[in-house]
Amino acid sequence: MWDFSIGRAFGVLASTWPFIVLRLLVYFGITLAYVLVTGTGAGIGYGAGWAANDPEAYTIWGGIIGFGLVSGVLYWFREYLLYLVKAGHIAVMVEALDGRPIPEGRSQIDYAQRMVRERFVQANILFALDQIIKGVLRVITGTIFAIGMVLPIPYLEAVLRLINTIITLSLTYVDELILAYNFRVRSDNPFESSRHAIVLYAQNYGAFLKNAVWLMIFMWVLTAIVFIVAIGPAFAIVYVFPGQMTGFGVVVAVLIAWSVKAAVIEPFAIACLMQAYFKKIEGQVPDPTWDARLAGVSDKFREFGARAASWVRGAPAAPPAAG
Repeated sequence: MWDFSIGRAFGVLASTWPFIVLRLLVYFGITLAYVLVTGTGAGIGYGAGWAANDPEAYTIWGGIIGFGLVSGVLYWFREYLLYLVKAGHIAVMVEALDGRPIPEGRSQIDYAQRMVRERFVQANILFALDQIIKGVLRVITGTIFAIGMVLPIPYLEAVLRLINTIITLSLTYVDELILAYNFRVRSDNPFESSRHAIVLYAQNYGAFLKNAVWLMIFMWVLTAIVFIVAIGPAFAIVYVFPGQMTGFGVVVAVLIAWSVKAAVIEPFAIACLMQAYFKKIEGQVPDPTWDARLAGVSDKFREFGARAASWVRGAPAAPPAAG
């Protein structure tokens, strides 16, 4: 069925519990910011609406502006979120999966962030790498879809569109697998090792897709359950907002479900995919044929070569000492 152990994935999460706590704080903090700023915007709009004799409309627009403001701030801080939270968690998850000792408590976060700095130096480097990886993965998916579209098979287009949707939903976690590969091989050139990791992914595409489909089902079922549980508290929160903001209760429930998904469910999926990925590529080397194919269809993939050639900062082969 799938190529990973659910029990082992939970074991990895248990070993990296300081990051689970950090993720819960960060993502629920984001949800709280949305609620507070949106509520404040709605309150300001409600007050201004009395002067214009249209409090309901002003309340809604005030809430929308508040929601948009938080979204804009998060957009600008997204690369630091990746650098400080996601990449650090991936680093210690790899260590736990490979059975290496990792610190407990707050020192685990410091340990992981030192590993991230040694591999990627600055947040903008990791963010640039992440964007290149996403671009290449989109090309891989699009190329396979385009090839299928020209085959004279009845109903193939509808099937391929469904598959393409599934693959697209799963791509978010594949780029984190590429980062995991960097940590596992102790890369001193993240652009070159990421290029190798993508080739290994491409040449084993079918096996990864099978696991991604199963994990997508698990994730969205669990997220839907969280959403249903969160509906009641969400509407209770929105009840204190001024004006007719009842519809925002659904948005709050979605934000709560998203927070749990980002903090707990996504790391579980990544721990599962790491197992499948590392198991499948064990003993393999990047296939030059696949390397050439990707270079032929993706400008982003070719960018790996240029970036790798200009990478002059060597990182140490060993991880930082456990604190």
